[in-house]
Amino acid sequence: MLAVSVFVYLLVTILIGIIASRFVRSSEDFVLAGRKLPLILASSAVFATWFGSETIMGASSEFVQHGLLGVIEDPFGASLCLLLVGLFFARPLYRMNILTFGDFYRIKYNRQVEILASIFLVISYFGWIAAQLVAMGIILNVIFSTSLLIGILISALIMLIYTFIGGMWSISVTDFMQTVIIIVGLLLLLFDISGKAGGLTHVIEQTPDHFFRFIPEFNPMAILTYLAAWITIGLGAIPQQDVFQRVMSARSERVAVQASMLGAGLYLTVALIPLMIGLSARLLYPELQSMGDHQLTIPFAVLQHSNLLIQIMFFGALLSAILSTSSGATLAPATILAENLIRPYLKNLSDRAFLRILRLSVVIVASISTILATLRSNIYELVGESSALSLVSLFVPMVAGIFWKRANTRGALISMISGMITWLIFEFLHFEIPSLLPALGMSFVGMLVGSLVRYPAARSSALFK
Repeated sequence: MLAVSVFVYLLVTILIGIIASRFVRSSEDFVLAGRKLPLILASSAVFATWFGSETIMGASSEFVQHGLLGVIEDPFGASLCLLLVGLFFARPLYRMNILTFGDFYRIKYNRQVEILASIFLVISYFGWIAAQLVAMGIILNVIFSTSLLIGILISALIMLIYTFIGGMWSISVTDFMQTVIIIVGLLLLLFDISGKAGGLTHVIEQTPDHFFRFIPEFNPMAILTYLAAWITIGLGAIPQQDVFQRVMSARSERVAVQASMLGAGLYLTVALIPLMIGLSARLLYPELQSMGDHQLTIPFAVLQHSNLLIQIMFFGALLSAILSTSSGATLAPATILAENLIRPYLKNLSDRAFLRILRLSVVIVASISTILATLRSNIYELVGESSALSLVSLFVPMVAGIFWKRANTRGALISMISGMITWLIFEFLHFEIPSLLPALGMSFVGMLVGSLVRYPAARSSALFK
């Protein structure tokens, strides 16, 4: 019965996507839902940006093993990102009336910066999408007893169909439905498991000392690690296309700001539920902690110890979260690939032809992400790595381009390259300090040096114009 319910749910989701695709009449409809989303759809779309496998399975696993300090990156850093977008970035970006973040870098700097930024943006998404495919593959493995590889391939096909058909319109309409399922499903599971464990108060009382510590011990390395956790997604995801697309799909600048703020509050509130579910499951079913992959704790607890209704609601919520996240994450780099890396080389391209290129790009991105998903299996690490990449290369040039009048092309290029190279060096040499911190620092220095230091005119024009 559970397998049948899951199959029906996936079928209904695809059908809703097909119906929503009737609104797609242009490339802007496909990418930004025609900039027509009301507050309720825009808010649910922003909330669903990252509420996927890493929140329900990855973060809950980290929380059970490492306490509150283990999940600063997500959900706290992710909620911070959405809050900052609403406070500082939604208005100026919405007013630019652009299709992608690549367009932003071209307008503020030049074509060279657009190309480099677009390449970094596209690359940063593969790990994120792969994480969702791994999670969905795990679910299919648990429910249907398929191998993880087969589960990932089936998941990729479902996600591809879902995204290919209707773009942002399909994503936005189904996000609203999926948000409701996520909240109801997780609440039912929390009441069920925590009740069996003696109530949330009893569960919390059984945790070790300092389990809910929110501030680390006062030593340099702990503080640096803590700071890195906050900014990995908190700052690193601000210049990412999926956040941009969901916010810019709002029907007005005011709705874009409100949707970001509401999405941040909703994300943080709802994301705490799977953390408490994981904690309750650890106390109630300690034998599940002996399994090799802690990401499976909640799914196995539901299968082994919950009734059919709870199982259906939980796996419906989990699939909802994964589909909404993976579809948006796939559309984002596909849009950049089509708009910023392919379209400029095709002259006199009609909007209908560009729409075909957009859909082809969706296929390309999904294919590469599927290959990565078959090679890596840690959901939380895949997500963190993708956000770190955009933080060290794209965040400083974006902020400078909006708020600093002296930012220029030279500064942007030096910032991107120096940040990326520093990050790769620290990652390769495995220094104890979090690699994104010196990389972000070098990106900042690169922007200052490139924008403020005068160079010989001939050399400067040859390199950066």
